[in-house]
Amino acid sequence: MNMSQQRGTTGKSQARRAELIATGRKLFADTSYDALSMDDIARHAGVAKGLIYYYFTNKRGYYLAIVEESVAELVARAGSHRELPRAQRVQHTVDGYLHYARHHQAAYRTIVTGGVGFDVQVQSIRDSVRTQLLATLAEGAYGHTDIPATARLALLGWMAAVEGVTLDWIGDPAQPPQEEVRTLLVRLLRATLETIGELVPQCPAPPPDDTVA
Repeated sequence: MNMSQQRGTTGKSQARRAELIATGRKLFADTSYDALSMDDIARHAGVAKGLIYYYFTNKRGYYLAIVEESVAELVARAGSHRELPRAQRVQHTVDGYLHYARHHQAAYRTIVTGGVGFDVQVQSIRDSVRTQLLATLAEGAYGHTDIPATARLALLGWMAAVEGVTLDWIGDPAQPPQEEVRTLLVRLLRATLETIGELVPQCPAPPPDDTVA
């Protein structure tokens, strides 16, 4: 097999794996982990069960791959559009986060709550997304990710508030519109940055117009 054929085979394999993950995201959005068997998954995906074992080893491996894919999408949304002015980027980041949570509710709940029961690997994935989002926040506010412990704790506190607000918001159709929730979260971030600036002189709050339009 020449290099061109190898690339073609690899591309097809990656595409098939991506299709299986997309199917799994839809299935786990409507059905609990324990209620889905590998036979169920194979039937919905229209493939032999052995193919799923080939790519993911077992159901848990398949589930973890779906969670990791969801995390990657969420982090990508948060870190996108770096070319925008800071105020617009902050609002875009929060908007993207809320949009993802609303349209991928099962995946979002798994990411922020740790998944099925106490699963160490899912917990690790959850911690990883928080670390990546924290780095995005620090980079946007201060231009670097190495920040003092107090500043880190404050930003983690804001992120915990975002998760709590978002979980409640997506669970109740009578909640305020997305634009209002976004404004609330952006202003809470401004207050957090100002508090950090008061407690940690080396992390001054950006000018008001730089984070809240």
